Amino acid sequence: MTKALKRSCCETGECYSVEAVVSIDGRGQVVLPKGIRDGLGLAAGDKLALVTLAREGRPCCLMVMKADRLARGAREFLSPIINEI
Repeated sequence: MTKALKRSCCETGECYSVEAVVSIDGRGQVVLPKGIRDGLGLAAGDKLALVTLAREGRPCCLMVMKADRLARGAREFLSPIINEI
């Protein structure tokens, strides 16, 4: 992956970093830098899920992940609940 512009770690050991600054073109498209794509194992045609966090009723943060990873996480989270029903 590319060298992070800024990195911050919390008590749980999770780290958050600014990996790159990107622009949105006239068609609303964003190009992810090659180092980011390679580090995340992204390839042309992969589906991405965009997840937003809202503060005070307004979107403030955006998280991008592979759509299949989000689906797996939802299944893992919901399976115990569904099994109890």
